[in-house]
Amino acid sequence: MSLKIVVIGGVAGGATAAAKARRVNEHAEITVFERGEYLSFANCGLPYYIAGEIKDREKLLLMTPQKFWDKYRIKALIRHEVLSVDRVAKKVKVKTPDGSIIDEVYDKLIMSQGAMPIVPPFKGLPAEHVFVLRDVPDMDKIDLFIKTQNPKTAAVIGGGFIGLEMAEALMHRGLKVTVIEKAPHILPLLDDDMARELVRDMEQDYANTLTILNAIGASEMGKDFVVLENGQKVNADMVLLSVGVKPEVALAREAGLEIGVTGGVKANGRLQSSDPDIYVVGDAAETTHLITGARLRIPLAGPANRQGRIAGANAAGAHLTYPGALGTSIVRLLNKTIGYVGLNSKQAKDAGFTFFTSTTRDPSHASYYPGATTVITKLLVEEGSGRILGAQVMGENGVDKRVDVLATAIYGKMTVHDLESLDLAYAPPFGSANDPINIASFVAGHEVKGDVRTIETFSEADFLVDVRNPDEIQKFGKLGNSVNIPVSQLRDRLHEIPKDKKIVVYCQKGQRGYLAYQILNQNGFQVANLKGGFLQARNTN
Repeated sequence: MSLKIVVIGGVAGGATAAAKARRVNEHAEITVFERGEYLSFANCGLPYYIAGEIKDREKLLLMTPQKFWDKYRIKALIRHEVLSVDRVAKKVKVKTPDGSIIDEVYDKLIMSQGAMPIVPPFKGLPAEHVFVLRDVPDMDKIDLFIKTQNPKTAAVIGGGFIGLEMAEALMHRGLKVTVIEKAPHILPLLDDDMARELVRDMEQDYANTLTILNAIGASEMGKDFVVLENGQKVNADMVLLSVGVKPEVALAREAGLEIGVTGGVKANGRLQSSDPDIYVVGDAAETTHLITGARLRIPLAGPANRQGRIAGANAAGAHLTYPGALGTSIVRLLNKTIGYVGLNSKQAKDAGFTFFTSTTRDPSHASYYPGATTVITKLLVEEGSGRILGAQVMGENGVDKRVDVLATAIYGKMTVHDLESLDLAYAPPFGSANDPINIASFVAGHEVKGDVRTIETFSEADFLVDVRNPDEIQKFGKLGNSVNIPVSQLRDRLHEIPKDKKIVVYCQKGQRGYLAYQILNQNGFQVANLKGGFLQARNTN
């Protein structure tokens, strides 16, 4: 008899698992049960359809049951809900669209049920103008509401990836949007300084259409307003809830599978659950972090696809291993793109790493070629070894390729010294002779090698030297009681700097400060360079 593989759930993880199982085993009998009406859809594309950037709704529907059968000879049944799993008899009980109950036996079972949006117990729920976004029907409801009700204001509860994508989408549709985030800042995975810079830029560039409220939660939904925890009312003709997701593990729990510390179904490296004949993938799977080895769930499409591929292959007879995830993420918010990979500062500290951070600001391509914008690159670097533990990148252009390079570097356990010599593609429209990745590694490499002493707060200085030009000070302001000595004049004005005090030098972003450090250090001064210069000090001091 042929191997019987049953997959619970379609979309990214389940559909990928089924397709890979077929490629590994042409003779297996493969059945997919999907309780929704769409077997596989581009859930990451939903906000962009609402925004109007994706015009053709059908392009979001990636695979139909008929196409799945024609291409893979896989039986995919939509509107079929699996009610229970009998591990002893190795069968699942399924409710069909007409309400009847059927049993389906399996040799190998793959569970890919995903996660459900969390709906907090706000007063005033449920309400017709309050939405979540998980699937195509949710998308259709939001789109129809905007078209028929013509809302003018919206509140997005939650400033994570989906929340910000939906804030942007609603702004594209002409709404004034307020993002309400209970954590200290939006995008909680970012370090505080990077998030503060993002919020400051948004408040400056979109002051009339976007409001971001941090460190405050909502408590009540009114007909056209949201009440915050402090009693403040925010105008909102519609509300989008995006406060996180919870894994769908009821079936797994009832079947007696082990639930991990994160609330997901615990999986080993082959993505087997505590039952070796049952595999688990996607948002409901608890796997490991590639750097720390800690248990985690990462509700992202990329990991779900790769987990599905590995679980499907293994269920069909292969022996593949999932190495763990880095949580590589990217999101666009209007004119800014923000990318993240590896550990942030809190995670690195909690994991016991001794590390430092380095922040650099460089043009996205050659500065003399039109259209260059600033790319901010923050690296988390292990002290001593120089290994890269994490990175955060933000800018208007070129963020994606830098994040991907850094994700590759972290996966390969590369150090900043490796990145210094990385031979990246260069032509003026695309990059610089020294890419922002190279420059970030130069700066961090100096610190690893002890070529420079840096300091994160200028308050520790006995004597603070601003080495920028006077016009920059007039335009941007200065820090504390700093004395302005432009770096071009520094060698001729050493006599103005006391040798018996702790000197801190700074420029706009750190490069001239490094040169000033070398001049003073090699002339016998006790000196440190302010990390990241004036622009970084705005975020950390």
